[in-house]
Parts: sequence; C-alpha cells; structure tokens
Amino acid sequence: MSVHISAQEGEIADIVLMPGDPLRAKYMVDHYLKDAVLVSQTRNIYFYTGHYQGRRITIGASGMGCPSIGIYSYELFAFYGVQTIIRIGTCGAYTTDLNLFDLFLVDAACSESTYAQYAWGLSADIIPSTSSVREAIQTTAKKQAKTIRTGNIHSSDIFYRKDPAIPAIATAHQCLAVEMEAFALFANAQELGRSAATLLTVSDVIPTHAKISADQRETALLPMMELALESTLLL
Repeated sequence: MSVHISAQEGEIADIVLMPGDPLRAKYMVDHYLKDAVLVSQTRNIYFYTGHYQGRRITIGASGMGCPSIGIYSYELFAFYGVQTIIRIGTCGAYTTDLNLFDLFLVDAACSESTYAQYAWGLSADIIPSTSSVREAIQTTAKKQAKTIRTGNIHSSDIFYRKDPAIPAIATAHQCLAVEMEAFALFANAQELGRSAATLLTVSDVIPTHAKISADQRETALLPMMELALESTLLL
C-alpha cells in the first residue's frame, strides 16, 4: 500500500493503462476486462486488475496534469513493480494537419513544467517515450488497419491562458498537439528505468475551434482504447 494507492502487494499487474478520467477507466473495465477486481479506490481514483485476452493488466486513472500523473505513475513504478504504463487520453491539435478523431502516438513530450528538473534533476525540456512500447502500438495498429499519426506533444501546465498563441517551446520542438500529462510520465519512467508511452485521440482542433461533442465522446475514444488494449499483448 502506498500513500495514494491502497492496493496490496501483488494486486497490480506489471502493465497499466492509464486514462485521466476515473469514469473512463471504469468504462474500459466494464466493457473489456474479464474477472476484474477493484484493488484501490483512494480519493475515488479507481484501479482495477483483470484480464484482456488472457493478459493480466491494471486500468486506473491519473487525474489531470503533471503533478497528478507524477504521483500515481511514480507509486506504480516504485512501489508496485509496474514495468509499463500507457497513458491514453485526448489532445488538442495545434495544426489543421490533424483532424478530429485522429489517433496520435507520442514520440516525445516537451514542457515548461519544472517537474523533471525538481523531481529528478533532469534539465531537458523534452523527454522521449519508450521506443519498444511505441513499436508495439504501431505494430498493433497495422494489424488492426488503424491509421495513427506520430510526433511530439506539448505537455502544458495551463489549460486556460491569456495569450492564445502557441507557446514558443511547442513551436521549437515542432509539437503537433497539446495535453497535460505525458512529460511527467516519461520523466518518471526515465528516472526509474521503466517503460511508458502515450496514445491520444484528437478531441479538438485549436485553430478551427472544432470539437468532439459530448455525445460523440462515448464512441470516439473506442478505437484508442481497443488499440491500447491489444498492444498489451505484445508487451
């Protein structure tokens, strides 16, 4: 049992799928996992362990932002022996080269966040995901005949901002989209010698203000969920 996760030793699998939203985690468990058991519900952040196609996995939420996923991913890696975390979530496209519903696999995450610097003394403002996990997702996407885009992501600490311009750091690193968690996840994985990846669905296109509607969200994220789940079979 850790400070923020109440699971007992052995109750969390070596691979974790991590959406931001606890309800999205529960949806995945209800629709895809067999023999799922609720192993932690501290702070209403639910973690479930079950089986997908015979592969034992855990699904649990990260909350929003680098501090939140930083806490949960660290405790999973450091205290529960988790080897791989795949974040699954949504992103806002900085460019019209991305469209609503596109699947976006992150190569590396950049950020103005000081998370990596103050947690681990990492001075880099861009951190890569784990190549072996990316390759598993890409291989699975081909098998499922799914098209995925790849590139860098901007992990922002700010959702609402006064200046609507794309931040300079995102431009410098040629980021195609923005979210709020991948940078801290990748920093923890790098520091602890673990594996991490981030797979996202484009939920809005910032230049055109196009957005996935609330009604569309129920089905819009299913291709991403199913790709992440199938990818675990190669890990």
